[in-house]
This record gives sequence, C-alpha cells and structure tokens, in this order.
Amino acid sequence: MLAQGRLKGTVTSDGKPVPFASVGFKDLKTGIVTSETGEFDLKNVPPGRHQLQVSAVGYVPYLQSIHIKSSGITETAVRLQATASSLNEVVVSGTLRPVTKMESPVPVEVYSPVFFKKNPTPSIFDALQNVNGVRPQLNCNVCNTGDIHINGLEGPYTMVMIDGMPIVSALSTVYGLSGIPNSLVERVEIVKGPASTLYGSEAVAGLINIITKTPSSAPLMTADVMATSWQEYNVDLGLRMNAGKKAQGLLGLNYYNYQQPEDKNGDGFTDVTLQHRISVFNKWSFIRKHDRVASIAARYFYEDRWGGEMNWGKQWRGTDSVYGESIYTSRVEVIGQYQLPTKEHFMLNGSFNYHDQNSVYGTTWFLAQQSIAFAQLTWDKEVGRHNLLAGLPFRYTYYDDNTAATASKDQNPPKRTFLPGVFFQDEFKFAPGHTLLMGMRYDHNSVHGNILTPRFAYKWAPNYRNVLRLNAGTGYRVVSIFTEDHAALTGAREVVVNGELKPERSWNMNLNFTKKIPLNNAFLGLDATAFYTYFSNKIFPDYSRPDTISYENLNGHAISKGASLNVDLMFNFPLKLIAGVTYVDVYEKENGIKTRPMLSERFSGTWSVSYTFTKPGISVDYTGNLYGPMLLPLLGEHDPRPGESPVWSIQNIQLTKKFAKGWEVYGGVKNLLNFTPPKNSIARSHDPFDKLVEYNPDGSVMQTAENPYALTFDPSYVFAPNQGIRGFLGVRFTRQ
Repeated sequence: MLAQGRLKGTVTSDGKPVPFASVGFKDLKTGIVTSETGEFDLKNVPPGRHQLQVSAVGYVPYLQSIHIKSSGITETAVRLQATASSLNEVVVSGTLRPVTKMESPVPVEVYSPVFFKKNPTPSIFDALQNVNGVRPQLNCNVCNTGDIHINGLEGPYTMVMIDGMPIVSALSTVYGLSGIPNSLVERVEIVKGPASTLYGSEAVAGLINIITKTPSSAPLMTADVMATSWQEYNVDLGLRMNAGKKAQGLLGLNYYNYQQPEDKNGDGFTDVTLQHRISVFNKWSFIRKHDRVASIAARYFYEDRWGGEMNWGKQWRGTDSVYGESIYTSRVEVIGQYQLPTKEHFMLNGSFNYHDQNSVYGTTWFLAQQSIAFAQLTWDKEVGRHNLLAGLPFRYTYYDDNTAATASKDQNPPKRTFLPGVFFQDEFKFAPGHTLLMGMRYDHNSVHGNILTPRFAYKWAPNYRNVLRLNAGTGYRVVSIFTEDHAALTGAREVVVNGELKPERSWNMNLNFTKKIPLNNAFLGLDATAFYTYFSNKIFPDYSRPDTISYENLNGHAISKGASLNVDLMFNFPLKLIAGVTYVDVYEKENGIKTRPMLSERFSGTWSVSYTFTKPGISVDYTGNLYGPMLLPLLGEHDPRPGESPVWSIQNIQLTKKFAKGWEVYGGVKNLLNFTPPKNSIARSHDPFDKLVEYNPDGSVMQTAENPYALTFDPSYVFAPNQGIRGFLGVRFTRQ
C-alpha cells in the first residue's frame, strides 16, 4: 500500500481566521471544514500534485495547485478575499463602534462593491434594487425623482450617511445617493429599523451608511467605463495620492451622460430623463502619533436633468408652450473626523452640506436652498465587560424656498432649526455568548421641544454558527413640511396647519436569527428577521381643496410589520447563490378605518446567482428582483387606469472576463423580460397644461366629451422604471 500524505494549514482573510470554510481537492472526494480558529488537517491524501479548493460564504473561491509529499506533513496558508457579505466584515453603523458583523448586537447588513458589480449601475441609488427589503422608488414619470423605501416605509424615513455623517434631509435623499464614485466605496452598511438613539431625526425606517475607502488601502488607480444600447455613458475614476509622508488622499470622479430621448410607449413624453451629472470626491487622511484618526473629505455634485414632451428644449423652460420638467442641482458636502490628542478616546465628527435647487415643472418654478451643519463629540471607553459610548450631537438646518408652503403675501422667511442632544450607551457582555446593549438619547428641537429615544438590544451567540438578536427602540422624525412635492407646486395655495404639529414617532421591535450550516460540498448561511413598527403622529398634507394645503398629524396610527429571510449558498465548485424574500404589511388606521398606503408592496424578493469558469477567467452573474402588487394613485372614481400594479420583475445577466494586469471587460443585458409600466401611466399626456380641462363650480373636474374620465394631467402614476430591455458593455482597470 502506497504511503499517504497529509496537508495541514490555516484559512484567513485580512489576518483573521475564517471558520467553517470548506477545504478539499477538486480531483478527489476528500474534504473537511475548518475549525473556529480557521485550521484544517487533511489526512490520507495520495501523494502528488492536486487541485486544492477552498470556499466559504462571503469569500471568493480559492483554487491552487499543491504538491503533497509522500511522507511527513505538507503545510499551507490560504488567504481568502472577501466578497459581498463577509461575516468577519467590520461594521460601525449598529453601535458607532467598529466591531465585526458577528459581534455586533445590532443586525447590520453589509454589501461590498463586489455585490454591486454583479449588476453594474451608474449610482448607488440604482444599485440598491438588489438589496432585500430595500427598494428605490420613482415618484414621477417625467422627472424621475425618487426615494428609498425600507420595509415598506417611504423615503423621508430613511437616513443616508457618508462615513457616518448625515448628508441628506427632506429635499435631497436621491441626490445624496447619486454620483458617489463607486470606485471609492468600501462597503454599504444597512440597518433596518429605528436608529434614532444614535443618529437622531430621520432614522425611523432605518439607515444607509456609505463607507468610503481609506487612502492607505485603496488601489493606486481605478477606472470603470460603461455604455448601454440606450446611449447612456458612465465614467468612474479613482486615484490615490500622497502629499509628503504624513498625508494620503483619494480623488474620485463620476460622470453620467444620457442625451438620447426615447418614447417607446408612444405617449409623447420621454421614457427616461435626459441628464448630465458630475460628481467629484476628494478625501484626505493624515498620519498622527499613536495611530490617532484625522481625515477630511469633500464632494461636489452637479446635475442638469430634464424630462417632458419629445420636442421640448431649454427655450421652453417655464413656458406653457411645450411641457417639460427641468432640474438644475448643485450640492456641496464636507465631512471630517478628528480624534482628540487625549488619553481617553474622544472623537470629533463634523459635516456640512449645501444644496441649491432650481427646478421648473411646466410653468411652476421651485427654487430652494438648504444647508445642514452637523457636529458630534463621542467618548468611547472599555471598562471591564462594559463598552461605554457617550456623545454630544448638534444639528443646524437652514431651509428656504419660493413655494406657497413658505411664502406669505409680503415675505418668504427661511426656516431655521436647532437640534442639540446627548446620548449614552452601554454594551455589557455579562456572560460568555451574551451581550446586552442599552441606550438613551435626549434631543431638544427649537420647534418641537424635548424628545427622548431609548434603545435596547440583546445578543445570544451559543456558538459561532448560531446568533440570536433581539432589538427594540424608538425613532423619530422632526418633520419639515417644506419639500419638493409636485402637489404643493400646483397653484397658489394657502397653507393651513391644523393644531400644533408633533414630531413623528415610531416604536420598533425586531428579532434576528443568523445560522451557518456547513454541508458536505457546500456552505449555507441563513439570516431571518421578524419586525414590528408602530408609527404615530404621522404628518400628511391634504390637497383636496384647490386653494389650500392643510397639514395635520394623523389621528390614529400606522403599522409596518413583516418578516424577511436572506440565504447565502456557496458550493465547493465556483457557484454562489444569494437570495432574499420580504413580506410586509403596512397600513394606517384612523377613526377605526384601516387603509393601505400607496406604492407599498406586500412581498418582494431579490436574487443573485454567480458562477465562475476558472480556467478562462469568465464569470456569469444572473440578478433580479420581484415585487408584489402596489396600490396606485388614481385621480378619481372615473379614472380608467388599474388601481393596483401587477406582479413585476426586473432581471439582468452579465458576463465578466478578467485579464492580466488588472483589466477586465464586462457586458450583458438589463431588464431581460422587457418589463415596463402601462403606456397610459401619464394621465392626459396630450394636454399637459390642462388647457382643455373644464371645472365644476366646486373646483372638481367636469366630465366632458373631450375628457370623459374627468382627469387632469398627472405624472405620479408610477411604480416601475419606463426603461425596457437594453444591452451594456464596460471595461474596468485596477492598479494596486
């Protein structure tokens, strides 16, 4: 009998062990799973050369030719590269402290650029369509303004941040997510459920935190150029720089251009807005004693976007001759982080953004400026089994526009809001595998007064394969009723506030269970969550009278409840599956009447299937999403359009070929099923200025022979993009 060999080794990623990784030989049936310390020991291996294969959920499969000695022990060290959902990824959004995803008592979903490259898009806003429970929602068929829904709650309840600093509020959710250079994104962290205890107003449905690369770990140069068959062009560039021995910088540029009008549904309007968009991002970090942190970053964003009748030109901007919606946006953001030179760990964070909006909707102008200044001092200390965190945040908001919502007969005063606060949090590891987190925040709003937001989290991890998290807390939103609202821009309306408006509040509880299951030839990861959110004091506008906008708190409550499941499945051969499904029941209840809000689906699903052909260096990615029916905004009882959307799906396929020296080429097809909304989505597209509409004495629309359904021009009947099937082709270059 021939002597048998033996292979021992470790599997690590970024210097940390990778437990439960599948280790085996491609040409043999021998296999094993690494221990919790990432070690493995394969015995009785035939001597000679074999193909060693290592795979784990969240990592790129590893393949290496290795020679097994006939006697003694052959040793090797395997280093895996993290992909879309590494379980050892460091996260900060859940607790404001850098911990691994598995150690965090708050469930945080982490997505790396590898995940988003499976379906390349020109902005983070579009890329989020493949995240389970998160949906980019278009709100206008003409200008394509949109927001982000999390677990069925509308965009204003989602906080968006860059490197932990708030960058958006009311006016600019979609602009904060557009144009961030993808080459500079390290990861995207998503927390579902209220996070106001740490982050204050707006973090009601959850938060999206875009973490940018640090200059020390970024590639020297990156480039990504993509074009589509619709003649869309996107350029994404990144460059690492040095300024002496103590400063390193990153420069990023994103440019998007689409100038080819399309009207495939034949309604006389552009299917997709035409736009020029440019974003420049610059980040610097400085080397200090004792590895203290110091960094500053700035971004400039400009966009010229329009949609409307196919023969619209800028000479028609603001006139009633040819209908168009034209938006000029300028935005500046500055964020910084500085660790104080003290023995205690004090961190000072700050951000400032200025947003200038020049929009016109037909003949209605919307001119607005918004500035937000934010500063926060945090203290972080470990005392025995306690991790203590305390902070002093402050936010100042300035807002001014020309709408009826802020203007009076003689003046148009800007709105200024001061929001100082204080928070404290204790994370206590009271027993092996048990962690308890408790926190409290107090804010004083210059308009609404005092606001308290408590928080509770408990994590039980009996072993590495099973983790149970229970989270409860409150969220709030100090409402600005002044926003870019199409309905508020129709005519000179008197603003009426019924009673003293109270802050919108939410109470949330969610239960999360994570399980990792090593199989014979695969690895399965499960992430299940059940959630319940009670929402009160919701402020909504009433436009039922043509001469008035009436604002008031909901005399009742709203509920968002449901469950979600994410599945990661990786095989020993290079096949990877990521899938998720979410069920949501969202409704409002007032005076005993239960109503379901518009544009809220009951179920949704996402998936990504990836396979790599190792020898030719070609990978295939098949991605998609599925959405259940949503209620759609009709214009009255005679509106002939369906009141509910169908079940719909956007699916994509991509091929990527990797070459030597950092080059790769990719291409594919988006929207394989060529799904588009109904062709009559825009009501009365032939009469966008309502010149042929007749009205009854009470202001309601009259039924006439020319207008049998008593409609007015309306572009808000939208639930899915109008862009059908299209091809795309791109090239990437990375130099380390």
